[in-house]
Amino acid sequence: MWKWIHQWARPERLYQLCGRLIPGMAIAAAGALLLGWGWGFGFAPADYQQGNSFRIMYLHVPAAMWSMGIYAAMAIAAFTGLVWQLKMADLAAAAMAPVGAAFTFIALITGSAWGKPMWGTWWIWDARLTSELVLLFLYMGAMALWLAFDDRRTAGRAAGILILVGVVNLPIIHFSVQWWNTLHQGSSGLLQQAIDPSMRTPLRWSILGYLLLFITLTLMRLRNLILLTERHRPWAIALAQQGAKA
Repeated sequence: MWKWIHQWARPERLYQLCGRLIPGMAIAAAGALLLGWGWGFGFAPADYQQGNSFRIMYLHVPAAMWSMGIYAAMAIAAFTGLVWQLKMADLAAAAMAPVGAAFTFIALITGSAWGKPMWGTWWIWDARLTSELVLLFLYMGAMALWLAFDDRRTAGRAAGILILVGVVNLPIIHFSVQWWNTLHQGSSGLLQQAIDPSMRTPLRWSILGYLLLFITLTLMRLRNLILLTERHRPWAIALAQQGAKA
């Protein structure tokens, strides 16, 4: 197994694998999002309490879920890079960070827009909202550390340590509505069991679409980072020459 992992950890092989996966992932992401959003915004019934304002759920809930899921994936990559000294693991964490930050920002903005009609205010220092904001700062901190060092290995170590320390924020986000008296509504269950099926099904498609979009964007950014760090290698130079001739 480790031989297989190290084989695909080679920059050239990983670059080629990303290139093969991106088109299919992009098409699948577009299809899932169009289905989820089209169904949710156009055909799901209005909520008996919130009316049509609940439809922002199809933007907010997937972004909030994957803002934490992406950070957990970053932590796994960072741990792998620190323990087994795999350079591609550090690059994978760096590739995920901007996507995770974007999802977190979307979750905060859409959450504020949803909170205005529900709570009467755009923002309140609610435990869930505050811990989600801290998550955005953690993403930004990891990106800043990655850019702060010229040596990629040092940058990967520094960002990896911050990412692993920040993992403590994930259970705080998840359990904040149970641990403290907050305005934020409770969880609808891991599989959204508490939501009516007519609203739940398009939400699940939206969640899948966000996941596929995350994978697509991460693979695209990972390819760019591989080329950047390997630009002096013969295979990267040959690839650039082929592109110039084409």
